[in-house]
Amino acid sequence: MITLHYIYDPLCGWCYGAAPLLKAARQVLDVQAHGGGMMIGANRQRVTPQLRAYVQQHDTRIAQLTGQPFGQAYNDGLLHDTDAVLDSEPPTAAVLAADAIAGRGLDMLTQLQTAHYVDGRRIAERSVLIEVAAKLGLDASAFAVALDSQQGEAVHHHIQATRRLMAQVAARGFPSFVLNIDGVLHNIDIAAYLGDPQAFQDWLFRQADIAERNTELFRNVDGCGT
Repeated sequence: MITLHYIYDPLCGWCYGAAPLLKAARQVLDVQAHGGGMMIGANRQRVTPQLRAYVQQHDTRIAQLTGQPFGQAYNDGLLHDTDAVLDSEPPTAAVLAADAIAGRGLDMLTQLQTAHYVDGRRIAERSVLIEVAAKLGLDASAFAVALDSQQGEAVHHHIQATRRLMAQVAARGFPSFVLNIDGVLHNIDIAAYLGDPQAFQDWLFRQADIAERNTELFRNVDGCGT
C-alpha cells in the first residue's frame, strides 16, 4: 500500500548525511533501495588534491546540517590516499549481495558509509567489502560468493533500472526519496528534514495513516456497492 523508494549512491556525501532519515523511515514503513551508480565506469575517480578540496567543502556543510561525523581516518587518511579509487559499482554490488543472502542490504549500506566516511576504508575493494560484511555479522564465505554473483551484469542491470526510475520521477540526484502510495509516486523534498529525523518520521507516520484511512474508506464504499 505504501513504500518508500530510496535512491542512493554509497559514495554520495549527502546520502551519508541523510542516513538518519533512512533509519527513521525504516522504523515506519517498507524501504526499497535503488543504487544509481554515481561513480561508475568513466566517472570513477582517483583521489586527487582537487577532488579532496571539492569533497571537503561539501562534507563541512553536510556535517553542519546533519551532525553526521566525518572521521580523522577519512579526512587525513583516505582523502590523501592518491592510490584510492572511488568506484560506486563494488559497494552497490555489496548492498545487493547482503540483501540477497540475508535481506540486509540497507544495513550493509549503513555499514559501508561508516567504513568510508568514518574509518577511511577503500570500499571499492573486494577484501574490504568482505570485512565490512563480516563486521555486520554476515557469513564471510557466503557473502563473497553472493558479491561475485552481483558484480558485472547484475549490478549494471540494477543501476539501469534505478536510472529509469529516476527518469520516471524526475529525480535530480542523490539522495532521492520517493513515496509510493497505492502505485502513485510522490517525490519528497527532504531538505527541511536534514538533521531532524524525528520530524521526518512523524511526517511519514501521517502519510501512512492517511493512506490507511483512504484504503479503508474505499474498502467500505466498495462493500456498500456489492
